[in-house]
Amino acid sequence: MGYKSLEECVLDLERHGHLIRIREEVDPYLEMAAIQMRVFDAQGPALYFERIKGTEFPAVSNLFGTLERSKFMFRDSLDHLKKLVDVKMNPAAVLKSPFQYIGSSMTALGALPWKRKRDAPILYGKTQISKLPPIVNWPMDGGAFVTMPQVYTEDITKPGIMNANLGMYRIQLNGNEYVQDKEIGLHYQLHRGIGVHQSKANAIGQPLKVSIFIGGPPAHPLAAVMPLPEGLSEMIFAGALGNRRFRYFYDEEGFCISADADFVITGTVYPNDNKPEGPFGDHIGYYSLTHPFPLMKVHNVYHKKNPIWSFTVVGRPPQEDTSFGALIHEITGAAIPQEINGLHAVHAVDPAGVHPLLFAIGSERYTPYQQVDRPQEILTIANQILGKNQLSLAKYLFITAHEDNPRLDIHDISKFMEHVLARIDLTRDIHFQTNTTIDTLDYSGDGLNAGSKVVFAAAGSVKRKLANEIPAGFDLPRPFQKAKMAIPGVVVIDGASFTNYDEEQRVIEEWCKEVAHLNWEGLPMIILADDAGFTADTVNNFVWVTFTRSNPAYDIYGVGSFTKFKHWGCNGPVIIDARTKPHHAPALIKDESVERKVDQLGKKGGSLYGII
Repeated sequence: MGYKSLEECVLDLERHGHLIRIREEVDPYLEMAAIQMRVFDAQGPALYFERIKGTEFPAVSNLFGTLERSKFMFRDSLDHLKKLVDVKMNPAAVLKSPFQYIGSSMTALGALPWKRKRDAPILYGKTQISKLPPIVNWPMDGGAFVTMPQVYTEDITKPGIMNANLGMYRIQLNGNEYVQDKEIGLHYQLHRGIGVHQSKANAIGQPLKVSIFIGGPPAHPLAAVMPLPEGLSEMIFAGALGNRRFRYFYDEEGFCISADADFVITGTVYPNDNKPEGPFGDHIGYYSLTHPFPLMKVHNVYHKKNPIWSFTVVGRPPQEDTSFGALIHEITGAAIPQEINGLHAVHAVDPAGVHPLLFAIGSERYTPYQQVDRPQEILTIANQILGKNQLSLAKYLFITAHEDNPRLDIHDISKFMEHVLARIDLTRDIHFQTNTTIDTLDYSGDGLNAGSKVVFAAAGSVKRKLANEIPAGFDLPRPFQKAKMAIPGVVVIDGASFTNYDEEQRVIEEWCKEVAHLNWEGLPMIILADDAGFTADTVNNFVWVTFTRSNPAYDIYGVGSFTKFKHWGCNGPVIIDARTKPHHAPALIKDESVERKVDQLGKKGGSLYGII
């Protein structure tokens, strides 16, 4: 049976050794986040904070911190849910084939939302925004944020829960120009369901009603982050995953209320009513900066008896949202490959910040009557990937042919890139999309949501043996001289700090001419970085620096580069300038004084003794 509440989940995890209590009073300003990150890094338990400075409410975090714990929470429904995903979450299809999906029929019935009377636990009391846990994760954050919200909206032209959207979009509770207790900030990115709903409300000049659920059974926040097709209610998914129908009602003002939530904030968003939101330390590993985003006028803040505030911390991966991604993959399996003909696998590379870098494996079946030694079908697949929902936010896509190595592991970053780099023809197989959209949180582009994309496509036989070390006597001219190997075939070189694009383009192109005579055999890729030692130290550092700090159309160069019939290529190595640019957002840096406070909790007698 599924959990009826977050409290029931917390107690169950505690009984089975998956959760500990932090009994010391903790500061919601930086300290709680620092504790969460330290315990996550140690692959430790979920955390229940009993005493939080400045609020009467306790909080829980790291619920989804390990895949093992997530599987434990959904141990009664996970297998059945995978079968439902196979039929695209259509309960009727399952019921039509009960023998094929034996055992899943009850799961399908349990997926249907249940409208109930206004007698739910959530109506126990009301509070104010200023009395909620004011958790601030990073030193430069613009205020306190809700980081595990379930933001509910309905289609104003087709009202009702079956056409609703439940998404996880951060909520700024205070700071900036927000009027305390009356206004909060609503931030959402491209390709989010709430955007469709707000657009329709704006078109007819009506305010959008928004309900923000915090807490509730763990199936609810997971449903809010699931990549479901537009038009499929996340509430159905929550019911199936949690083995408990999503219970809801409408309050006297017409706002949808999750009956099982711990807190519900209701409010309205009026057309073109924005205020500055941010900064916020985000999941790519940098701050998202201050920009105008929708303003939500608060109506009510409901809470149940003994509510628990649920939160998480995002930052440079891996963090708890990494485990979210692992669980989503566990549930959906091959769902996305099934939607794109010929696609075998796709992987958003978490250490690179997810959206900046995608790997994909596709089929090459266009000419079965002859041996294929160049990308064909995988280019078509690449275009489909870059037009598919949130996958379209990708900036770099490396794609290769399944037939070249059916056992290639798409999750092994180094091996996958080696496979591509050994086969790619740099004169032919690099394809750009310029002046397009990228992730809102990615500041490597030339404006908010604006940048470029590139596809590295490789198919056919091995074209080069990748070097494992820098050749002896490899003497590089200024300003890029200090070289380190990152992975086979990739050398990282550092040099002077970036100044501006006009100057750097001239400098790099001149440098390319000076090194053209060197033997680059086995080194098809060069990364320019601020710190070659740091970048090349680990594979995770390499992909994080390279793909979060570069805009393909602006930052890709090549030794012996050329443009022919609108196609760009290079005869020597391809160069990615991954140095920090003046317009980039600052990277996230922890507060050392707070880290020392967390150290004390790990000493004998502290709540984290033996964990960190």
